[in-house]
Amino acid sequence: MLYEHLLTLAHAGHDQGSFGVGFLHPLHGLDHLLAMVAVGLLSARMDVKKMWTLPAAFVGMMAAGGLLGLVWAAGGLTVFEWGISASVLVFGLAVACVPKLNPAIGHAMVAVFAVCHGHAHVAEMGDASAAGYFAGMLIATALLHVAGLFGGVALRRGYGDWALRTAGGAIAAGYGLVLIGVIGAG
Repeated sequence: MLYEHLLTLAHAGHDQGSFGVGFLHPLHGLDHLLAMVAVGLLSARMDVKKMWTLPAAFVGMMAAGGLLGLVWAAGGLTVFEWGISASVLVFGLAVACVPKLNPAIGHAMVAVFAVCHGHAHVAEMGDASAAGYFAGMLIATALLHVAGLFGGVALRRGYGDWALRTAGGAIAAGYGLVLIGVIGAG
């Protein structure tokens, strides 16, 4: 029902429609969706007091990347698209392989990839209102992070660390197979 309502609002050029377009954008691309959830899973591997810092850093730097995209529209988005693909693999592998993430490394990693995501999202904005689009994009991203974080915490509590690590490995391996064309993206 909510999805249909957002699609109804997604008429570019209107603030409500721009919000809907921005909100749905992170949900439509497998690469964006998996990266956002993986950031939440990665956060579940951090100390409880620092769990929210990675999602907050990602959303902030994604907004910065989006603003960069508004002022500097790169002729070829290849570097940003490669950054997005790399983010899915790196975040998934970090969840799978890094027992305790160093916060400084985690934040640096998140910052670089978030800029790529933000720039690419804005490049695909079309004629939507930037304010509405940004609001929708950032809220959807934050919700995907929260879903990954709560899912990661639930996996750790219910089944142990191996389940969380397996989820990260599945994200990296599954997306890797998509990238090399063994399985289709949708």
